[in-house]
Amino acid sequence: MQGASRSALAESREALSQALSQDTDRARLGEELLQVARVVDANAVLRRSLADPSREGADKGQLVHRLFAGRVGDASAQLAAHIVSRRWASETDLVAALEQCGVEAILAQAETEGRLGQVEDELFRFARIVDGTSELRSALTNRLAPVEARTALVRQLLAERSAPETTRLAELAATHRRTRFDHAVDGYLAIAARRQEQLTATVTTAVDLSEEQVTRLTTALSEQYSRDVHVNTVVDPDVVGGIRVEIGDEVIDGTILSRLDEARRRLTS
Repeated sequence: MQGASRSALAESREALSQALSQDTDRARLGEELLQVARVVDANAVLRRSLADPSREGADKGQLVHRLFAGRVGDASAQLAAHIVSRRWASETDLVAALEQCGVEAILAQAETEGRLGQVEDELFRFARIVDGTSELRSALTNRLAPVEARTALVRQLLAERSAPETTRLAELAATHRRTRFDHAVDGYLAIAARRQEQLTATVTTAVDLSEEQVTRLTTALSEQYSRDVHVNTVVDPDVVGGIRVEIGDEVIDGTILSRLDEARRRLTS
């Protein structure tokens, strides 16, 4: 998001934090914000009206109250009205903000239950499985496939062995109208990391790391960045040996493959 939308998103997150600090059903709040987002996204006239920068914020908030009164709870209606009353640079930014707040409320529920870290791990690993299985990737990313079929597939794969929030967010990513599955999951993982006030590192090696090695690496990275670091491990035999660490936009590549590629570039330059 750029310009006005960045400020609007920060204000929306602050309002969400206030709502979550109350005696609120976080799971219900999240689902109802996602419901509002779906309705707004599906109606071009409504979407344009709510994102119109020339329209008074109070008017847009009142419109949301009229449309969703009785369809969602008071807390959800008030928060949705606050979000749409901000000044957004585009219609898609408004829909994205409603979705992000809905996802964060669902993750906040996982946090309340003491399983936010579990959800983060499960989402990451499921995304890696999808990425590495062509048949599964096609089934979940085919926009022509019925939403019900993609939802049923996610539930079949996850419902019996994962946290309920993991299953719900995987369903959401698989049925997203605008965003690719992997990009959607990356966004959810970023929200989870932010709620835990930590950085997330993706570590790629040729073989599995032992629990002790992961612990030592986590400690070293946390000391280097002066913040808690959550480590997600990926095994990729193609890297041959060594280790590759990605934290945000920073990449520390000490794999043999990267060294071989560098040697090739030098030989051909």
